[in-house]
Amino acid sequence: MTNDQATKAARFRELHEGPSPLLLPNPWDAGTARVLASLGFEALATTSLGVANTVGRTGATQQEILDNCREIDEATPLPVNADMENGFADDPAQAAKSIELAAQAGMVGASIEDYTGNRDAPIYDFELAVDRVRAAVETAHALPVPILLTARAENLLHGANDFADTIRRLQAFEEAGADVLYAPGLRTLAEMRTVVESVSKPVNVVMGFADPAITVEQLAEIGVRRVSIGAALSRLALKSFMDAAQQMRSGRFGFVADLPPLAELHQHFG
Repeated sequence: MTNDQATKAARFRELHEGPSPLLLPNPWDAGTARVLASLGFEALATTSLGVANTVGRTGATQQEILDNCREIDEATPLPVNADMENGFADDPAQAAKSIELAAQAGMVGASIEDYTGNRDAPIYDFELAVDRVRAAVETAHALPVPILLTARAENLLHGANDFADTIRRLQAFEEAGADVLYAPGLRTLAEMRTVVESVSKPVNVVMGFADPAITVEQLAEIGVRRVSIGAALSRLALKSFMDAAQQMRSGRFGFVADLPPLAELHQHFG
């Protein structure tokens, strides 16, 4: 842990208190991190699904995610938040260890979620979910450079369409000390407003699942403090890749006309 990390951590906290929502894009390697930094974004967040996409699997290991955290942290001077999934453990203390490992990889923020990874029982029981967040908070705040802890209620992504329970969990996570609250799967401004009005800590909204017509100005009006995109940029890049590859497979090369000049790409890498 370095003074530079402390500077990044302080800056990351400040960005949650600014006049506009923090736009937090999700790169998946050093190159995409540098492009985003060059475009003027002020902070970055990792995406575990983006990492899985790069290794060609439906999921990534903890070590792969930590290696990716380090790569993205070292690519730019920006603060970075880590997607640590469920902490790669059911036990609260073991799951909280992943937050410490993320900090050791240079992260100044990290998230933990209540998705179990088991499709038959996808969401942790309420009390265990809260205990896991409490343990993660204690670890995050006790580090030599305390990091921002985001607690995620995953109901809406995994078939548990119980909005009241999602709110109840976010409120309990706030009481357990989480710095940022996050319910991926919110689709409408009305749902987002209800979440924001139900808690007092900053709320993250991920636009990868939401009505794409929603603007950052509208999100600001209802009090959203942070806006991420999840693996959407990675998925979009893969779609472009597949479209071009399928065109090549059919013996056509029209996509070459859309290639950006190398000089344009290289200016982002500085």
